[in-house]
Amino acid sequence: MSWDVAIERARSSIMPRTYDALARYGYLQDLRREVRKAKEEVVRNLDFYIEEFRKSVERIGGRFYLAGDGGEAADTAAKIVGRGKVVVMGKNNVASETKLHKRLEEEGNEVWETDLGAFLVQLSGEEGSHIIAPAIHLTRERAAELLREKLGIAVPPDPVAIAQRVREFLREKFMKADVGITGANALAADTGAVVLVENEANIRITSAFPPVHIVYDGVEKIVPTLIHALYVASVQAAYAGLYPPTYINVSAGPSSTADIEMHRVSPAQGPKEYHVVLVDNGRRAAARDPAMWETLLCIRCGRCHLHCPIYRALGRDFGEPPYTGPMGVMWTAVTRGIEAAGPHALKCVHAGNCKEVCPMDIDIPQVIHEIKNRYLKSKT
Repeated sequence: MSWDVAIERARSSIMPRTYDALARYGYLQDLRREVRKAKEEVVRNLDFYIEEFRKSVERIGGRFYLAGDGGEAADTAAKIVGRGKVVVMGKNNVASETKLHKRLEEEGNEVWETDLGAFLVQLSGEEGSHIIAPAIHLTRERAAELLREKLGIAVPPDPVAIAQRVREFLREKFMKADVGITGANALAADTGAVVLVENEANIRITSAFPPVHIVYDGVEKIVPTLIHALYVASVQAAYAGLYPPTYINVSAGPSSTADIEMHRVSPAQGPKEYHVVLVDNGRRAAARDPAMWETLLCIRCGRCHLHCPIYRALGRDFGEPPYTGPMGVMWTAVTRGIEAAGPHALKCVHAGNCKEVCPMDIDIPQVIHEIKNRYLKSKT
């Protein structure tokens, strides 16, 4: 079936839930404004907050790494993982941005995506098409076909049945995993904690069961405090149409216990090691750019995609995966440069819907307009 069928099914499912959550929980408007202020503070003082976060991570027993570009980031994670390991990954757009999955496989590791959508995209060998729902372009019929073709799993084209069979398949991988890699919805500068919001519980297992937990994400995910990080998780879930989220996870260092004489020791039942690999890859330069800095405020809710007429027509051909849709044009410019983003900016018709629905009030049309201008000037 076509992209048109897949996207309309998704829109009819998720958009009413988003409007219902925003109407039902009025405090979300206050939270989103607080998140905008907090993220602005960090973007204006990004290097300061990176250093504060580093000190916090090391204070709680973690190991901190700052990578200048995607290649350095992937190499850093590959060195931590080693060779011949079983690696489970939570959905992670920065991992896709930096080709981490491929880099780990080059070292002889068995790597599995554990988010259902990302898992289906892995089986398909394709690129993801939406920032939080990477398999939005795959119909239920195609998903069932992939399980049958790639894994020999017979399943009817029913979302419940598909989810159940994937659950059964991934249980074995979780049990064998040596390393769990997650992204972050937010990173708290004051505590070194990572906050992750989800519904599947795959992130909870990925971050808690393997002996090594690697947090792998961009520097823009830093916010001043743990409270701000929890606000980010709530707002992101609401604007994604998934509020209340089933799980909000907080990880702050290796597992520990203080049950013997209140003396805190590590490890306990969870990870022995906590690593945080932060990725720059154009982000710090964007923070200093008066026309591009707002890009770093994005909380990756994906709401702009479903309201954009160009994304609805072109899907993942608007932007460069994993960064598709209106926000994807901005993020393509940040991470791959104007030359890569320019052709996508030219597709924008400036309907303005993206700005209207963005929880961070990012002037996405204006940022895309600037990308377009810079691209055209480079061609003259």
